[in-house]
Amino acid sequence: MSDSQLWDDVDAYFTTHLAPNDEVLEAALRDSEAAGLPPISVTANQGKLLQLLAQIQGARQILEIGTLGGYSTIWLGRALPADGRLVSLEYSPKHAEVATRNLARAGLDKIVEVRVGPALESLPQLADENPPPFNLVFIDADKANNPHYVEWALKLTSTGSLIVVDNVVRGGRVIDADSTEPDIRGTRAAIELIAGHPRLSGTAIQTVGGKGYDGFALARVLA
Repeated sequence: MSDSQLWDDVDAYFTTHLAPNDEVLEAALRDSEAAGLPPISVTANQGKLLQLLAQIQGARQILEIGTLGGYSTIWLGRALPADGRLVSLEYSPKHAEVATRNLARAGLDKIVEVRVGPALESLPQLADENPPPFNLVFIDADKANNPHYVEWALKLTSTGSLIVVDNVVRGGRVIDADSTEPDIRGTRAAIELIAGHPRLSGTAIQTVGGKGYDGFALARVLA
């Protein structure tokens, strides 16, 4: 058995017992595929991890950068109380349309707002609204802008908030200091920003499974 097959089988075992998809989540994946969205949503295990992190945080305000079809948004939204709020930023109008339908089916349309447009334009507009600090920020958009997203997350959070950055391993390519690829350069810049920032304490976790070899960075806001 190959390593990748073993990873998939272990992922399937954990998912079956710990993070089973229900009809709403399955429908979100089906509709995303039918609409031609790229198959890059988090796995069920990763979605459950995000949900648990939000619950551990006692999150009432969540910011997501990168909605895609709303699969991760549903996992996160389900962690919120009835009066909670989740703002998700999506570049593509097509993706946002699919996500909005999926979120409505999940019964989350009253607490989740999908905003369409480049996140680096939406974020300053959001900041101008002076929202309550976000307890959790999930960054899963274009990787070249990861350091900018982390900087904005710092502006929109407060002490004790958690920032999660997806896809930081890039199949191991993150260690290539000479890479000219924007996703690698952006990911490395985000990791180095977290490492050196006085307001952040962070780590990174490598993952294997249904989405191959990748990982998350997690950073807690200190002050």
